Amino acid sequence: MNFARGLMNKQMTYHILNGDCLADQLKQTNIQGQFIICAECLVDGDLTGDTLSQYWTTRAKFISFTYNTAMDDYYNKCVIELEKIINLPDTSEVCLWFENDLFCQTNMWFILSLLSKKQVKKIFRVFPIIDSNIDLWKGFGISNTQMLEQAYNSKIPFTSKDIKLGDYLWNAYKISDFKKLKELSRQESYCFQHLDEVCQAHIDRFPTDNSLGRPDKIVKEIIENKSEDFQVVFSNFSERQGIYGFGDLQVKNIYDRQFSGTK
Repeated sequence: MNFARGLMNKQMTYHILNGDCLADQLKQTNIQGQFIICAECLVDGDLTGDTLSQYWTTRAKFISFTYNTAMDDYYNKCVIELEKIINLPDTSEVCLWFENDLFCQTNMWFILSLLSKKQVKKIFRVFPIIDSNIDLWKGFGISNTQMLEQAYNSKIPFTSKDIKLGDYLWNAYKISDFKKLKELSRQESYCFQHLDEVCQAHIDRFPTDNSLGRPDKIVKEIIENKSEDFQVVFSNFSERQGIYGFGDLQVKNIYDRQFSGTK
């Protein structure tokens, strides 16, 4: 009986990762625990919904329409993983492996919003090891096994204040409250790096004077001055605006808008 109780109370470490690629990298290390993959792209699309069920439906419709996939794919790939977070035992140790760019941060804010409603006490931020400012936005993609283990061993605990900040950031972000987002971005926290820059980069996507947003301006400039080839555009955009963390699908949508005449 005591042995069974010991197993039930044993602390399990869960690593919440921003993609399958990082999971494959971590499998080559000595880091132990279970992986939960956040396969969302909350940097893009409709975020409405008064309940999680409504929210899942909103996201499934957006992902299905925008990326030409079945709605069931969203539930099977994204929702199943995210519901693991909702059901985490209170005794868990949770490590958030997220980078500092906008793509990763919006996902992390959402995760923190989910965790803010739980009683899990041990939550940590794992930062990528970046040795040069040139690689600032490249994240875990340039990490080798040693660097990943170093990152894990240097993890930083979230305080209750940090978790609340993540929840507040998410709520301001999802309703496009730019004033509140800017205000929150000035709060100091060891668990959030380059927060002011990242929030400003998001705000710059939606100028108030009806001009092109910052990403669209950059893509248009590359097309006009360098090349119309998408791979060239994507490579140049990623190099110049890595702060957004956009993948090829997000940049392709911006690229297509330049030729369709829409904003």
